[in-house]
Amino acid sequence: MAESGQDQTKYLKGPDQVIPSDVLKTWEPMGAVKIKMAKSGVDANPPISVPSLLRRAADKFPDVKALCVKRDGVWQTTTYREYFAQVCTVAKAFIKLGLERFHGVCILGFNSPEWFISDLAAIFAGGFACGIYTTNSPEACEHCAKSSKAQIFVVENQKQLDKILEIRERLPDLKAIIQYTGKPTSEGVLSWADVLALGQKEPETQLDYRLSCIAANQCCTLIFTSGTTGPPKGVMLSHDNMTWTAHANSVNIDFAVGKEVVISFLPLSHVAAQMSDMYMCMYSGVSVHFAQPDALKGSLAATMKEVRPTVLLSVPRVWEKIYEKLMEVGKSTKGMKKSVATWAKSIGSEICERRQKQDFGKPVLYPIANKILFKKIKKVLGLDRCKIFISAAAPISNDILRYFHSIDIPLTEIYGMSESCGPHTVGVETAFKIGSCGRTPPGFYTKLLNKDKDGNGEICMNGRHISMGYLHMEAETHEAIDDEGWLHTGDIGHLDLDNFLFITGRIKELIVTAGGENVAPVIIEDTLKGELPCIGNCMLIGDRRKFLSALLTMKTDMDMDTGEPEDTLQPAALNWCKSVGSEARTTQDILEGPDEKVMKAIQEGIDRTNNKAISNAQRIQKWQILPKDFSIPGGELGPTMKVRRSFVAEKYADVIEGLYDV
Repeated sequence: MAESGQDQTKYLKGPDQVIPSDVLKTWEPMGAVKIKMAKSGVDANPPISVPSLLRRAADKFPDVKALCVKRDGVWQTTTYREYFAQVCTVAKAFIKLGLERFHGVCILGFNSPEWFISDLAAIFAGGFACGIYTTNSPEACEHCAKSSKAQIFVVENQKQLDKILEIRERLPDLKAIIQYTGKPTSEGVLSWADVLALGQKEPETQLDYRLSCIAANQCCTLIFTSGTTGPPKGVMLSHDNMTWTAHANSVNIDFAVGKEVVISFLPLSHVAAQMSDMYMCMYSGVSVHFAQPDALKGSLAATMKEVRPTVLLSVPRVWEKIYEKLMEVGKSTKGMKKSVATWAKSIGSEICERRQKQDFGKPVLYPIANKILFKKIKKVLGLDRCKIFISAAAPISNDILRYFHSIDIPLTEIYGMSESCGPHTVGVETAFKIGSCGRTPPGFYTKLLNKDKDGNGEICMNGRHISMGYLHMEAETHEAIDDEGWLHTGDIGHLDLDNFLFITGRIKELIVTAGGENVAPVIIEDTLKGELPCIGNCMLIGDRRKFLSALLTMKTDMDMDTGEPEDTLQPAALNWCKSVGSEARTTQDILEGPDEKVMKAIQEGIDRTNNKAISNAQRIQKWQILPKDFSIPGGELGPTMKVRRSFVAEKYADVIEGLYDV
């Protein structure tokens, strides 16, 4: 690489300087890349660093509440002016503790002000911010730490600390461990108060020098991939990647500057949460309220009612839970109330259809439907002042999307990946289609490679949001990013006449049957789950086989402490069983016998799915219900809740072979 050997010490005009480079990708820690500037438009904006983005926020929104966290029943707030000052203080402490440039600070814990501050302090000090999934094993934490040559670990509590203590002796670069909640009891572990006190004693000199060394076209953040298809890779994201993407998306999604309120609860080790909760919020002066650590175990609903966010970005599973709860309420509604609700939802559905045709007028009777149904539902959910509703990170059922639109919650999808700083195509209320991931915004570029007769091809991305490469992984970097800077996603999709992107599969997930036909499993799996609301997970089998089969799991309750699936059926599955005449209350009830009514109804759902198949090769011939739903502890799901197909195939190899025994 041309830039890797140059003398970094001669570039001391940071933090917004750009180091000369003529390459579009790198895998080296100190590497610098060429910024893809345009002469006009959003991609002509001058590059700025992460420290400058936060400094601008502190100058522009000094007294706006930046970070709000509820502890011991009381909301504690930090303004943008205080936020910037605390990041500088912690950055000075990190330098004093021995953090060197281009070395990692690994952060392991639930979303909190300390998480944000540690992340940004690592960047201010010239290091790499490295978020780690809280569900990671000690071995997975070790992999991330060694990849980033981490010198500091910041952990939330004793549970996470124990993981690092187990591997500490195997981390030669590690110089300090910090625990940001509670009082550390392990020798040598610093408390958050210790870190603040240390930083406050330090002069500005060293921090000023580190800031002067920063370049907008060098790496500041490492996002580790979920490891669904192999060992996690460290995605290198530059200052310009993060700050430009925050600017472009804040404008495209139309954040109201200084007025928005969000709840932070999705894993910050994932780029979607970092971009939405940290970077876009800094750009637009948004107030971030942190959910409780048990948010996804049930407390999120109470936080939503209390905070009343104006923007809600979530994953499909959360939207599904809200949908299921509302459906339960709907089933208990009878008589005139039900008739009125059904009528009101027809008004919402009509608005949805109009919007998709760029008709933004509302039916004459909308005010009545809004008063008797829409407003009430939103108030109960804590969404009465929410204007932006987004689903991200995985596909969501079209039926669920339509349901939310029917109650005047215009839920849209976005599509992207770690390597694109999160969003690449975006659906917004004024430009969306059900089933689509939206359009490519200005400054972002999409092309399809090797299109088939139906227009489906590999989705490739370009723009200033595309990552620098994978840390220390030259071959993988060249495989993902070509010499023109196009990121080859491995996803398959097509663009309609209005340039809306529809995802139809993933190259690595494609099933090639014994007859040579390519089958994209996700479309069939989603169709089947839409036909059978009792199904938790579905995975198609059929690679090099004579026909397709399916592994199914029932929707069951989850142990809130361990994340392990339980045997008892969730309300949605219970109601479905009742609707087909079954009294089953557990998966075991269904499998023992087996329950003929359930089996018959599932086969009917599969038959309906098969009737929609475009060829005989895409019809499911056999299926099997597994005794447990997929889960992260069970290994079937990765930390972003994506199915680890190769793991499932290996774990249930005997079941699969049984489906193909003659």
